[in-house]
Amino acid sequence: MSRIVVLGSGAWGTAIALALHRRGGHRITLWSYSESEAAQIAAARENTLFLPGFPLPPDICITSSPEAVAEAEIIVSVIPSEFLRSTLTGLRRHLRNGQFVLSATKGVEKNTFMSMTQVLSETLEPIGLLLSIGALSGPSFALEVAQGQPTAVTVAFSDPQIATLFQNEFSSETLRLYTSTDVIGVELGGALKNVIAIAAGVAAGMGLGYNSSAALMTRGIAEITRLAVACGGRRETLAGLSGVGDLVLTCTGSLSRNRTVGQALGQGRSLPEILESLGGKVAEGVLTTRAALGLARRHNIEMPITEQMELILDEGKDPREAIKDLMLRPGKHEQH
Repeated sequence: MSRIVVLGSGAWGTAIALALHRRGGHRITLWSYSESEAAQIAAARENTLFLPGFPLPPDICITSSPEAVAEAEIIVSVIPSEFLRSTLTGLRRHLRNGQFVLSATKGVEKNTFMSMTQVLSETLEPIGLLLSIGALSGPSFALEVAQGQPTAVTVAFSDPQIATLFQNEFSSETLRLYTSTDVIGVELGGALKNVIAIAAGVAAGMGLGYNSSAALMTRGIAEITRLAVACGGRRETLAGLSGVGDLVLTCTGSLSRNRTVGQALGQGRSLPEILESLGGKVAEGVLTTRAALGLARRHNIEMPITEQMELILDEGKDPREAIKDLMLRPGKHEQH
């Protein structure tokens, strides 16, 4: 029996805890940064704020105590990208050699342009801990994972034996894991698709049709792949679950917060108003857009859709002008 702590009590963290509990064979702890939030979830035995309607079994422990991570063999990190470094800095003295850390956050750190596993490694480096760090990503809406709907995702560690270990520990009749050793490819596919999902939402909010949506997704995966490969990822990874799979889900599914943000932008609403309406839920694509462009400029990679999304998000550019500028770019060969 593995002792697993899920760091982050949002919808995705709660869904992962429920999925692992449903599988059986684990002792599950759901950790919240907020003491009051942990107390509320524990009292209600339900995450009424982020994932209502799903009772938490009594043997899932709910806590905000940092000591909880010391007992874990496996730590699943679902901390939003902007809070990961500070949260882990507060927890790292409770970690110990030999633990496994799996990042399930789909984001890029906004100032350093690091992936989440890179942030984890850098934050732990000063205290000399030897932990195996990997990533989990793929098409997986939290609500559907909590419901127990069949879901397939990718787990990536540089050591294939550890990836296989997680595949065996986490797979169930409702959650299927495929293994990979391409950690950065899996991470960037999951993070960057959120930017394209905002673009797809903008197109929907403007009333554009299926042609526009298909073009955005196809050219979106092209620019995601260019950047991921420049960062050391493998092209074939981006053709899999954590690339095309997650992109299609997030660009088309009504449960996508990033698509919802884009749709509201396309309808003329302001970004602050839209983010306020999310009620504390995170749309990672808003921050990832800026970080992705910083990473692209570092590697001299062209990302025209992402560039237009930054102008819409940061400078209030009219989405119609953004679409027009994309359409009127100089002609290109499709493979570029």
